[in-house]
Amino acid sequence: MNSCLQKLSHADDCHGLSPFLLVWMLCCRWKPGGTERRLHRHHHPADPPGRGTKLLHLTNRESPFELRFVAADADEGGVETPPPVTSESLAHLADEIRADAWELALAVVAEGLRDDTIPPLGRLGRIGQLGDMPTFIGELAEHLLHPSPERLHRGSQLAALVRDHAREREALGFAPRDIVTEFLVLRRVLWRLVRDRSAMLEASDVFVLEERVHDVIDSLVTECVVAYFDRATSELSYKARHDALTDLLNHASFTRELELELERAKRYESGVTLVFFDLDDFKELNDSQGHQAGDTALEQVAEILRKELRQSDLAGRMGGDEFAALLVESAPDTGETFVARLNARLGGLTAPIGMSAGVTRYPDDGDDAKTLFALADLRLYEAKRANAA
Repeated sequence: MNSCLQKLSHADDCHGLSPFLLVWMLCCRWKPGGTERRLHRHHHPADPPGRGTKLLHLTNRESPFELRFVAADADEGGVETPPPVTSESLAHLADEIRADAWELALAVVAEGLRDDTIPPLGRLGRIGQLGDMPTFIGELAEHLLHPSPERLHRGSQLAALVRDHAREREALGFAPRDIVTEFLVLRRVLWRLVRDRSAMLEASDVFVLEERVHDVIDSLVTECVVAYFDRATSELSYKARHDALTDLLNHASFTRELELELERAKRYESGVTLVFFDLDDFKELNDSQGHQAGDTALEQVAEILRKELRQSDLAGRMGGDEFAALLVESAPDTGETFVARLNARLGGLTAPIGMSAGVTRYPDDGDDAKTLFALADLRLYEAKRANAA
């Protein structure tokens, strides 16, 4: 079997047949020449209800043979089936993998660095580069010994660990491809270990080993990729809802949130206050000190808004130097008090800047977002004319 396992380290290249299958074929004396494969299930009288014996007929002209595998699924009556059997030699290999988890993880890092498939991150040291790899190897060893679908489930502890590992790797500069490559290098390292221990493995062990190793590695890779796309989708969704400069809600998102809050206010008969304001003489600030100074002023206004709002309130940049605040479950005089606090904070900036605001309230001034915004805009320009006078 040793000579059959020489190519195990290249299995993740996805060229040709699986090396494990090649090993099994050779060990079973699969001879060249017109080969036929037939795979079918049938029941024997001695089989329990709902249990079949899966017969794999692999025959050629010279050496026909038949392998019988008892199906491991539960019967139709819901009777539990015995757990998968792990041979003594495979259990010994699993124990060895668990005991050598740190050494195997170090081998993964060394091979990844040598092949330039993962970032060097020399500042972290060898232990820092390992991340959670020793834990993944320990989980793989446990799955070899006691295979369990629950261990590989999307909601399992292992899945959560992979997500944390991927998030930490990305923070350190790993691209998603680099993180996936780590697991593929792990598989290559494990296959070399199998090659070195091939004398202790039976042909049936190779079949079981292939299935269980691939189950874990595929689960790790899949969870890593899913975690990346979940984060990417979440980031895109966040960017679509927020203003790039101030990180406040953009016009469309703020308006939508106002509409939803008005629906809740109608249901629970509570008050909602809308504060719509812009910055006085903002164009002059841009013209005299440059757009960078204007951007800084907008960012400072956004920060003041975040500090003045309660956690349940919302703020948005409606465009240019226009902002809005949504004050939920508010009293009739809440808007005017809020505007006074904002004016005081803006006056305390290094480059003081003024504001003009229009305040409207549900249910007194309207019962929909369009009506409240229109009236708030009118009151804003009335306030601006009064300030100019």
